[in-house]
Amino acid sequence: MTDTRSYRPLCLPMPSQSGLILWAIVLAAGLALALLPLQWLVIAVPGTAFLLLTLVKPHLALYLLCFAVPFGSLFEVDLGGITVGVTEGLVGIMIAAWIARSIALREGRWTWPRLSAPLALFVGAALISAINASGLTLFLKEIAKWLEFLGVMLFASSAIDRDQSRTVVASALLAGAAQALLGAYQFFTQSGPESFVMMGRYMRAYGTFEQPNPYGGYLGLVAPVAFALAVSLLKRRGAPAAARSAVERRAQQPVPLWLQGLAAASFALIGVAIGMSGSRGAWLAFGAGFGFMNVVRSRRGATTFITVVAVLALFGLLGSFRLLPEPAGRLVQTFGGRLTSFASSFSSRDVRGIEITDANYASVERLAFWQAALDMWRDHPWLGIGFGNYQAAYVTYSLPKWPMSLGHAHNYYLNVAAEAGLIGLTTYLWLWGMAIWQMGRAFREAGDPYVRALALGALGMLVHISVHNVVDNLWVHSMYIHVAIILGLVYGRRGPAHSLTHNRSRFA
Repeated sequence: MTDTRSYRPLCLPMPSQSGLILWAIVLAAGLALALLPLQWLVIAVPGTAFLLLTLVKPHLALYLLCFAVPFGSLFEVDLGGITVGVTEGLVGIMIAAWIARSIALREGRWTWPRLSAPLALFVGAALISAINASGLTLFLKEIAKWLEFLGVMLFASSAIDRDQSRTVVASALLAGAAQALLGAYQFFTQSGPESFVMMGRYMRAYGTFEQPNPYGGYLGLVAPVAFALAVSLLKRRGAPAAARSAVERRAQQPVPLWLQGLAAASFALIGVAIGMSGSRGAWLAFGAGFGFMNVVRSRRGATTFITVVAVLALFGLLGSFRLLPEPAGRLVQTFGGRLTSFASSFSSRDVRGIEITDANYASVERLAFWQAALDMWRDHPWLGIGFGNYQAAYVTYSLPKWPMSLGHAHNYYLNVAAEAGLIGLTTYLWLWGMAIWQMGRAFREAGDPYVRALALGALGMLVHISVHNVVDNLWVHSMYIHVAIILGLVYGRRGPAHSLTHNRSRFA
């Protein structure tokens, strides 16, 4: 008899999309284990694990980014004239993971800080300067720096909650403290080049920044936040706590004691390390930022600052008359002499006529770079020679005895004027003026003690940059990422008064 039962072909179930992705990852991992050298696997395996974890929790990259700013220069590669390191990689992964997660979940909260508009105008002015740019790679590198700044600030303001914000700040404080300890080791053990010798027996601290000036500049960006959190004992006055809602009570909680303790320890270490750097620009900028914060904070803070200045002035006066015992007298004379040694060089209008000595070499070198920048600006007053192109144009404008450029004019205001002209300089000054004004407003209006302290620290940080950039350029070594993080955290906690919040339930 014929079997009339129908036969169906064997059909294997099709794997799901997530299953295909899993199999692809397994296959890629197998190929990597079989083909890649062992030293690459040591980096690739934990790197891949971190990448997958970041796709789920992008804020983890921000924690590491706080350490990558000072330590990322240890791991860099040169790609066609553009240096790419851990910092750039983390920024790219963090932003991409955040956008991908927002799209996948079909929801998101985008908080655009009000500083975004001035920043966009500055970047626009820089883009226009491309008309005169001779080095396209240098131009793109500088533009990318400010786009990274915007991306990190946007992420910190939009994707970080209160508890995560505290962890981010703690990471930044730990990174600064680690650099301070490294600098102290270099200072006391004389670990460094002979040109960094200080007082005959110590070495100027330089950390992982290769030079004491950017090292002191970076520490000066962390110190104001540490100081503001360490003294953040202010409490909001008003209705009793029992009369407020649970959300309001949570918002009015003081800064955690552990964070205040960490901030106080970090500030002490960083303050000493800034002194060990021997960087006059960092000293002056630190003093300006510290003084501004104390004057803004309270009358008692202003009195404290005036007292500190008076004591330092008294020590300087006693040291100049050799009335202090050793070694305090020698220490005061060394630091005081270093602060005032550049005055004689700056009194000359023509750099070519200054006799170069070991004592004034650094000051005269800066003057030569400044004069070259002024000549560039004079020839291209409106649009400049092209954003990021100071180094490319320096060969044409260099002064005798100073044929080599260090990449920038050692004065960021002159640097912007030379590269982006009067339009670029005007938009940059407006950008920074708006940042200081908005942080000041956040400090005055914030009811949350944590936000108030963070805004005060941001104010000190901005003043430090503004002063230090007169004699240097702090927009190097990824320090702009640290600034973007702190500003973004303040904007994110302030709400609609300082940011434009856009909630989307669906993404096209």
